[in-house]
Amino acid sequence: MSKYEIPFLTACIQTFAHRFAMTRQAAFRYLQKHKGLAFLIEFYDVEHLQSIDETIDDVIIICQKNGGSLA
Repeated sequence: MSKYEIPFLTACIQTFAHRFAMTRQAAFRYLQKHKGLAFLIEFYDVEHLQSIDETIDDVIIICQKNGGSLA
């Protein structure tokens, strides 16, 4: 993991938490459980070039495909 990925992941977790009115810890657990974090790490090279809102939209789709039900 590069030194740039950690701030990116932190921003994504915080934005996700804000969008769904949850704590950062709850957002982290949700994203980890439903493979959102794995997606962000695997596709960092593409996702970090998009707006944060587009990235979160992508993560929501991945989480829904893996059993998540927030959106």
